[in-house]
Amino acid sequence: MRAVRHVVCALSGGVDSAVAALLLRRTGYQVTGVFMKNWDSLDEHGVCTADKDCEDAYKVCQILDIPFRQVSYVKEYWNDVFSDFLNEYEKGRTPNPDIVCNKHIKFSCFFHYAVDNLGADAIATGHYARTSLEDEEVFQQKHIKRPEGLFRNRFEVRNAVKLLQAADSFKDQTFFLSQVSQEALRRTIFPLGGLTKDFVKKIAAENKLHHVLQKKESMGICFVGKRNFERFILQYLQPRPGKFISVEDSTVLGTHKGWFLYTLGQRAKISGLREPWYVVEKDDSTGNVFVAPQTDHPALYRDLLRTNRVHWIAEEPPAALVRDKMMECHFRFRHQMELVPCVLTLNQDGTVWVTAVKAVRALTPGQFAVFYKGDECLGSGKILRLGPSTYTLQKGRSKAKVATEGCGDGLGPHPTH
Repeated sequence: MRAVRHVVCALSGGVDSAVAALLLRRTGYQVTGVFMKNWDSLDEHGVCTADKDCEDAYKVCQILDIPFRQVSYVKEYWNDVFSDFLNEYEKGRTPNPDIVCNKHIKFSCFFHYAVDNLGADAIATGHYARTSLEDEEVFQQKHIKRPEGLFRNRFEVRNAVKLLQAADSFKDQTFFLSQVSQEALRRTIFPLGGLTKDFVKKIAAENKLHHVLQKKESMGICFVGKRNFERFILQYLQPRPGKFISVEDSTVLGTHKGWFLYTLGQRAKISGLREPWYVVEKDDSTGNVFVAPQTDHPALYRDLLRTNRVHWIAEEPPAALVRDKMMECHFRFRHQMELVPCVLTLNQDGTVWVTAVKAVRALTPGQFAVFYKGDECLGSGKILRLGPSTYTLQKGRSKAKVATEGCGDGLGPHPTH
């Protein structure tokens, strides 16, 4: 008789991970629930929200009659996620700590704890995502001997596991999983991959999981919570005062406490001005923030960006991109934004240039450009550089036109792009 498969499920104290554990139990697996404490803090009422979440996760385990464990990754979270978060802000970029947390904490620290300490055959989470493996194939990964050293990468590519979008495209969370390693992904089950959120809630209601069903969806950055972001970040970073400057005529419109408090596309609260202005650029040498007067101002739109070295999930990098040095696909840099058609150009150092088919609003350095082909999430790279805005290009063209007309060389306007 085959031994019962042991699956260790990450429990957050929310409805998704609770239902994931329930479905695993129902399938007949031996399930252990693990709550990860990643942040040590009190909310404005002096209550540690992690403690409440931990209680809720423990209660889920009691209802499902499965063992419960708690692990603390406060130190690892600080070193790998929060320090990176502060570092990025200090450089004037806008980070995504959720993607970084999944990479370093859930699918590294937790994954190794589950496999090495608890003897898990596989791990599971409540993410809305799928992989190209059936459950039984996930369990077999444990027994496949992986070569060490020189040919390891070639072996991984031949047997690569793909990360696929969830059936519920609105809830799909592959965006947040786009930096996860092959090693962890091939040993992961996503029980909610084929379900809608409404159906998950229905399952919770029918199985006495009302305490997690009534909780609000967790949104925003977990360690900031409901606190004012400016006050929070200024506890860790020194103020760096600068000016708000109009991108159109270089008029100084006001002052701010630090360029890191503003992200591209965001409305800038400028003292004494009633009409809205939006952040379009930041100058790292002066700390000045450039703003434009409309939410759809051409200074907010760009069609070109460069990433750092891309993390490719299944192929390192995709064969078509290696062969042709260019590849058509789609990307997004915010969860749930519409996918944008683009062309990738591969650089020798593993970074890519991304050229969007049409200009995109508020491309933001520090965010991750996440790439898709069909329903497969290919991986992601952090946005480090942006091409010129539509507004800059328009100004360049009109200057060139004036210069050409003045020269009278009869060649028409010179291309500037």
